[in-house]
Amino acid sequence: MDAIALLKKDHDTVEAMLDELAQSSSRAVKKRTELLDKIRVELKAHTTIEEEIFYPAFKAKGDGSDDAKMYFEALEEHRAAGDLVLPDLLATQVDSEKFSGRAKVLKELVQHHADEEEKEMFPRAKKLLSKSELTALGEQMESRKAELVKQLKQAKLEKSAAAAK
Repeated sequence: MDAIALLKKDHDTVEAMLDELAQSSSRAVKKRTELLDKIRVELKAHTTIEEEIFYPAFKAKGDGSDDAKMYFEALEEHRAAGDLVLPDLLATQVDSEKFSGRAKVLKELVQHHADEEEKEMFPRAKKLLSKSELTALGEQMESRKAELVKQLKQAKLEKSAAAAK
């Protein structure tokens, strides 16, 4: 799978989970808790592979201020979602009204970011990077993502075990 196909697949996966979360009721405590954990893992793995692998390759091949602007804007959007909104959501009681509002804001941020990438950055990346480069990046990203997902799930298990003691 090439890098862009992998990232688009991730976007679809996360957006579907965010839709499901946004449509859930405050009584769906177990469902919200499970979805939120899956979203946390997927978002962290996705943003990490973009920041470690895809974005640097894009930036290295970029040839102007528009490419650099796209790169830095994407990083800033990751920061807004991953460092500000998601931690607030994770710290919010899943059965509260605040949770619904914060889930909606996260969903809107992620959708906006994915939409910009798919309409602007990805078409530009296809011009800057060859098919073989995109395939090689995709393979590297797929491997790194699998590693990250495993680490993130393991860290959650360890944290839960420590809390249970």
